[in-house]
Amino acid sequence: MMNPFNPSISTPSGIWNPLVWILVFLLSLLIAYVIYLKGEKQRKKGMQEEIFLSGNKADGNTHIKASNIGWGYLEAMKGYYKLMRDIHTGIINDYVGWFLGVLATMLLIFLFWGGVR
Repeated sequence: MMNPFNPSISTPSGIWNPLVWILVFLLSLLIAYVIYLKGEKQRKKGMQEEIFLSGNKADGNTHIKASNIGWGYLEAMKGYYKLMRDIHTGIINDYVGWFLGVLATMLLIFLFWGGVR
């Protein structure tokens, strides 16, 4: 029976205690707030307000298409994205089939290759 004053759960990979996680979360929020308070109180006027695009001055109406932002990455991964586009048909039966296939494969791996001990 679990002790209500020590709600640790013992698992094969260690001990998990929700109260410790709550304290870590609250401590992280406190550290983030302290860093926020240490920041600049005012922003500087002048050149620091101007918009720059790749080191060049740009007016406020400049629009960059999303396809231009990641062009190098998309170009390098073109073969992968073409394959993904081809196998995604939009038919729900295909998605359910993929889901069941991956689920069955994972189940077989966990059953025959070890899983949780």
